[in-house]
Amino acid sequence: MKTKRQTDPAIAKARRDQVLTAAAECFRRKGFHAAGMAEISRTAGMSAGHIYNYFESKEAIIESIIEKDMEEMFSIFEHFEGQPEDTLTVLLNGLNMGVQRHMDTGECAVDLEMLAEAGRNNKVAKLLRDADTQARNRMHQLLISDRSVIKDIDEAELESRINVIFSVMAGLLLRKVLYPELTEETVLIALRPAMRTLLMPFKD
Repeated sequence: MKTKRQTDPAIAKARRDQVLTAAAECFRRKGFHAAGMAEISRTAGMSAGHIYNYFESKEAIIESIIEKDMEEMFSIFEHFEGQPEDTLTVLLNGLNMGVQRHMDTGECAVDLEMLAEAGRNNKVAKLLRDADTQARNRMHQLLISDRSVIKDIDEAELESRINVIFSVMAGLLLRKVLYPELTEETVLIALRPAMRTLLMPFKD
């Protein structure tokens, strides 16, 4: 089914955001497969036919949710890139923001649904891998900038550090789900010095 073109961009964006918010809520409550278009339309307060004006399928909604998440992540990177301090200081100062984002079990529950769906759906898997590649590339650019104290390290080592950083941050959600008493403050006690080590040259 082809989507119809909405002539007013502002209205179209508002409607699309309305659907994406409703879909994310449905995915959190019922999971990807149990939340059908009928459920999404009820939550969004619009007919399924109206939703098809903006999204041709549930998979298209998933794709847009991923794109929206990437836009939010890129805005964080742009914030980091716009700071006057050195990269180490900027990333450590922004660490609490990253911890808060990755420990939000409400918002990130959708991420778990996406990852589960990626194990069954090659298209969703590719979208998530592409998004991860873009995020790693942005981090790579930060860490090789003139303001970074590790800009001259070996490329393989730099890639290893980036993957470890991303693994630690992504794992916070699982820890929060399994150990609900975990707090941001408790995580930062150990995470801040660990992150400092990953962002500094290793001693021989």
